[in-house]
Amino acid sequence: MEKIKIEFQYFENCPNHKTMRQNLIEAIKGIEDKIELTEVKVEDEEAARRVSFRGSPTVLINGRDLIDMPAPENPQLACRFYPGGIPSPEEIRKKIAG
Repeated sequence: MEKIKIEFQYFENCPNHKTMRQNLIEAIKGIEDKIELTEVKVEDEEAARRVSFRGSPTVLINGRDLIDMPAPENPQLACRFYPGGIPSPEEIRKKIAG
Protein backbone atom coordinates (compact mmCIF):
# COMPACT_ATOMS: atom_id res chain seq x y z
CA MET A 1 0.00 0.00 0.00
CA GLU A 2 1.31 3.42 -0.91
CA LYS A 3 2.14 5.72 1.98
CA ILE A 4 0.35 9.01 2.54
CA LYS A 5 2.82 11.77 1.77
CA ILE A 6 2.70 14.64 4.23
CA GLU A 7 4.86 17.71 3.72
CA PHE A 8 5.26 20.15 6.59
CA GLN A 9 6.51 23.51 5.29
CA TYR A 10 7.61 26.24 7.63
CA PHE A 11 9.58 29.44 7.99
CA GLU A 12 11.57 29.76 11.23
CA ASN A 13 10.45 33.32 12.05
CA CYS A 14 6.76 32.41 12.30
CA PRO A 15 5.90 31.24 15.82
CA ASN A 16 2.90 29.07 14.84
CA HIS A 17 5.01 26.38 13.15
CA LYS A 18 5.90 24.85 16.53
CA THR A 19 2.23 24.35 17.46
CA MET A 20 1.39 23.00 14.00
CA ARG A 21 4.33 20.55 14.10
CA GLN A 22 3.20 19.35 17.55
CA ASN A 23 -0.41 18.91 16.34
CA LEU A 24 0.76 17.09 13.21
CA ILE A 25 2.94 14.68 15.24
CA GLU A 26 -0.02 14.06 17.56
CA ALA A 27 -2.34 13.51 14.55
CA ILE A 28 -0.18 10.74 13.05
CA LYS A 29 0.44 8.86 16.31
CA GLY A 30 -0.35 5.21 15.75
CA ILE A 31 -0.35 5.48 11.95
CA GLU A 32 3.29 6.49 11.42
CA ASP A 33 3.89 3.36 9.34
CA LYS A 34 1.33 4.63 6.79
CA ILE A 35 2.86 8.11 6.59
CA GLU A 36 5.86 9.52 4.75
CA LEU A 37 6.55 12.81 6.56
CA THR A 38 8.87 15.41 5.07
CA GLU A 39 9.79 18.70 6.71
CA VAL A 40 10.67 21.58 4.42
CA LYS A 41 12.29 24.62 6.00
CA VAL A 42 11.65 27.51 3.63
CA GLU A 43 14.59 29.88 4.10
CA ASP A 44 14.36 32.40 1.29
CA GLU A 45 12.16 33.81 -1.47
CA GLU A 46 13.60 31.41 -4.05
CA ALA A 47 12.69 28.39 -1.89
CA ALA A 48 9.22 29.89 -1.32
CA ARG A 49 8.67 30.08 -5.09
CA ARG A 50 10.05 26.58 -5.64
CA VAL A 51 7.55 24.98 -3.22
CA SER A 52 4.63 27.37 -4.02
CA PHE A 53 4.74 28.39 -0.36
CA ARG A 54 1.36 29.27 1.10
CA GLY A 55 2.93 30.60 4.28
CA SER A 56 4.22 29.17 7.53
CA PRO A 57 3.10 26.72 8.67
CA THR A 58 1.65 24.72 5.78
CA VAL A 59 0.71 21.04 5.75
CA LEU A 60 0.27 19.30 2.39
CA ILE A 61 -1.34 15.86 2.29
CA ASN A 62 -0.47 14.08 -0.97
CA GLY A 63 0.23 17.52 -2.42
CA ARG A 64 -3.09 19.04 -1.29
CA ASP A 65 -3.25 21.85 1.20
CA LEU A 66 -4.75 20.94 4.58
CA ILE A 67 -7.56 23.49 4.17
CA ASP A 68 -7.57 23.50 0.34
CA MET A 69 -5.86 26.86 -0.02
CA PRO A 70 -4.71 27.20 -3.64
CA ALA A 71 -1.04 27.79 -4.39
CA PRO A 72 -0.35 31.53 -4.57
CA GLU A 73 0.65 33.25 -7.80
CA ASN A 74 3.55 35.01 -6.05
CA PRO A 75 4.78 32.81 -3.20
CA GLN A 76 6.79 34.61 -0.54
CA LEU A 77 8.19 34.17 2.95
CA ALA A 78 5.21 34.92 5.14
CA CYS A 79 3.40 33.70 8.20
CA ARG A 80 0.13 31.94 7.61
CA PHE A 81 -3.05 32.46 9.57
CA TYR A 82 -5.79 29.87 9.82
CA PRO A 83 -9.45 30.83 10.27
CA GLY A 84 -10.25 29.57 13.76
CA GLY A 85 -6.58 29.10 14.66
CA ILE A 86 -4.06 26.33 14.05
CA PRO A 87 -5.88 23.08 13.15
CA SER A 88 -6.09 20.62 16.06
CA PRO A 89 -4.63 17.10 15.93
CA GLU A 90 -8.19 15.79 15.45
CA GLU A 91 -8.84 18.11 12.49
CA ILE A 92 -5.53 17.12 10.90
CA ARG A 93 -6.23 13.41 11.45
CA LYS A 94 -9.65 13.77 9.73
CA LYS A 95 -7.99 15.33 6.69
CA ILE A 96 -5.37 12.58 6.56
CA ALA A 97 -8.10 9.92 6.74
CA GLY A 98 -9.81 11.63 3.82
